[in-house]
Amino acid sequence: MVKIIADSTCDLSEELIKKYDVDILPLHILLGEKEYEDGKSICPEDIFQWSDEHETTPKTSAPSMDTAMDVLRPYVEEGRECVCFCISETMSTCGNVIRMAAEELEAESLVQVIDSQNLSTGIGLLVIEAAIMAQEGKTAKEIVSGIEMLRPLVRASFVVDTLVYLHRGGRCGGLSAMLGGALKLHPKIVVENGSMHSTKKYRGNMKSVVLSYVKDMEPELKNAKKDRVFITHSGCKPGVVDTVKEYLESLGVFAEIQETRAGGVISSHCGPGTLGVLFISEN
Repeated sequence: MVKIIADSTCDLSEELIKKYDVDILPLHILLGEKEYEDGKSICPEDIFQWSDEHETTPKTSAPSMDTAMDVLRPYVEEGRECVCFCISETMSTCGNVIRMAAEELEAESLVQVIDSQNLSTGIGLLVIEAAIMAQEGKTAKEIVSGIEMLRPLVRASFVVDTLVYLHRGGRCGGLSAMLGGALKLHPKIVVENGSMHSTKKYRGNMKSVVLSYVKDMEPELKNAKKDRVFITHSGCKPGVVDTVKEYLESLGVFAEIQETRAGGVISSHCGPGTLGVLFISEN
């Protein structure tokens, strides 16, 4: 059976990782001079604390080639095909690291790398689809072909509670961040073709903001692939998440409504309180 591997920015829960037998390749997070592995040796709360104390965004980087080789090696030695997912290649060199690791292991024919052109559970949605195809006995080539058809249908967006972290990371100007905070503005960030851009801006407390955000997507949600939808957040209050979950349940569209926490890399850039609803469109 084809082995599915994904970098840590796919933000899948431990339960889903085990259920679909996915190996995770952790990206690195640098807090000053100290380096950590995303999801293994640091949690988002530690990152938020460090970021607030130093008023800066931590640096993040792709996994080392040695780590990538360590993940691939057991499957290469078995002669087993691998399909590897990485965060959008406009955001990280992770995909190239995996390719170089495969080359070093003389396993280019066994290892396929997919640029998700996405982040967080926008990747996770594709990873699960690939894992299901692998369980069905499809080859790596068939899986890659199937994922390339689904990739443009992924709908990934989120609303942020604070603009401070986007500002620290250079994705939001100082004046915009200051005005956004004063006016309680919460932009909707959409991922398209591997890049992020801001669309609509919502005003008010996060509970009302997330409800407006998800209601605005109702036509798209009703045209979604019915298997699953993700509510992915970086530490929202329970009432905020429950509001979204109850609304999605009321639509009667999805067989699964999965709640997951964003990992360290994603959280470090968007800050606490961010929430996204992510799904695959039917067309």
